[in-house]
Amino acid sequence: MGERKGTNKYYPPDFDPAKHGSLNKYHHSHPLRERARKLSQGILVIRFEMPFNIWCDGCQNHIGMGVRYNAEKKKVGNYYTTPVYRFRMKCHLCVNYIELQTDPGNCDYVIVSGARRKEERWDPEDSAQVLPTAPEQQQRLALDPMFRLEHGVSDRGVGERAAPSLARLQAAQGAWRDDFGLNSRLRRRFREEKKTLREEEEEAAALRARAGLSIPLLREEEEDRRLAALLSLRAPDSYEEKQRLKRSEISQRSWFNPGTTRAAGGALQKLGLGAARALRAPPGPPPPTPAGLGIVRRRAAEEGVEGPPPVPRETPQVPPESPGAAPQAGGAPAAAPGPSLVADYSDSGSESP
Repeated sequence: MGERKGTNKYYPPDFDPAKHGSLNKYHHSHPLRERARKLSQGILVIRFEMPFNIWCDGCQNHIGMGVRYNAEKKKVGNYYTTPVYRFRMKCHLCVNYIELQTDPGNCDYVIVSGARRKEERWDPEDSAQVLPTAPEQQQRLALDPMFRLEHGVSDRGVGERAAPSLARLQAAQGAWRDDFGLNSRLRRRFREEKKTLREEEEEAAALRARAGLSIPLLREEEEDRRLAALLSLRAPDSYEEKQRLKRSEISQRSWFNPGTTRAAGGALQKLGLGAARALRAPPGPPPPTPAGLGIVRRRAAEEGVEGPPPVPRETPQVPPESPGAAPQAGGAPAAAPGPSLVADYSDSGSESP
């Protein structure tokens, strides 16, 4: 980087190649610039890529494999002659720092602090995978004939035990070799399904047009058929049947309103009409006669004088009420016997004193 920055750049007049050597030494800067700001502490800032999936202990968020960070690289020891490096980086989702360290013995990385690993490791023997030969075994196979013979016998036994499984796998793979036939069957099934869907859409569109609906119709299911079979439908009454029922109801209904009938009966009773009393009053004593009412007829003193017909004058006399008198029909008390009205008749039509 220093050479790139020094190429075709400005060289000051006091720059001496024999004395300074390069522009970096002239400017007292490191070729790595800011990445080497902690180089005096043995720390170099590098671009580190997460080797596996982890969970951050600070924010409990998942950090996927391959996420890159600016990590501080520092040497912390040796594994035999192989240096062991530690990488310290800040989580991009919180303020937590994560530290990882190389493990040359197992060719892996180890989380020191700040996170926990998402466990995705498994034993190859559990999944019946073919394990690679270890370097120690390769060396013994090359130098020890007896070990080579024993290893060959064990390999043949493993092959015989795995033969049925391999045969089934080969047969399953052979069933998919006819690409043209599989493609033809798949396209035929797609065409049939597409035709069925088109017919269903046409039926639904026709039904919506008949019913005047603007909502999409769902496909009929077996549950819908079962519920429809349990329902009992009854056709509604026709227009003629409704009219006939309405006429029958009107013909059987009273002509007068019940409230109006009761009001009219009360008015008739108040007026004391005989017809209303005769219709509604229970049977009682006969009506009184003029003699019973106390009407007295007087003849004119002088006979032979014609004049206008006499005009009766009735003077009401209210007799004392007897405690045993029974009321008449219509609520009016019965009249006491005795003279109550007096009518004077004269030949000239004048009233007598």
